[in-house]
Amino acid sequence: MKTTVDLLRQAGILCKKLTPISPKALGSRKKIAMYLGVDVEGYYCSVMVIEKKSRVLRKEAEELAALHAKLETFADTAITKRYIQVKAPLCSKAKAWMEQEGWVFLQG
Repeated sequence: MKTTVDLLRQAGILCKKLTPISPKALGSRKKIAMYLGVDVEGYYCSVMVIEKKSRVLRKEAEELAALHAKLETFADTAITKRYIQVKAPLCSKAKAWMEQEGWVFLQG
């Protein structure tokens, strides 16, 4: 979690509160790290960290968006800001689709 907080700080994103969420709590078997945070302005944000060897395709990007929707119902709030760090090869179509949907990629 410390590396995620440092990565957010480098991107200029400050969260007052950052809570880890288990994917199992959302009914998912994915091996990702998920965090629900509240930024300085009071808006909710979600941070997902994916680390794997295989490529992230568009189908998986849509699954991540569905997981984000489940996180909104789990937290019972609208999450306006979505951040993702992908430590894997990323399909260009998946990246373009996620950027169009409002995801912000964190480099690190």
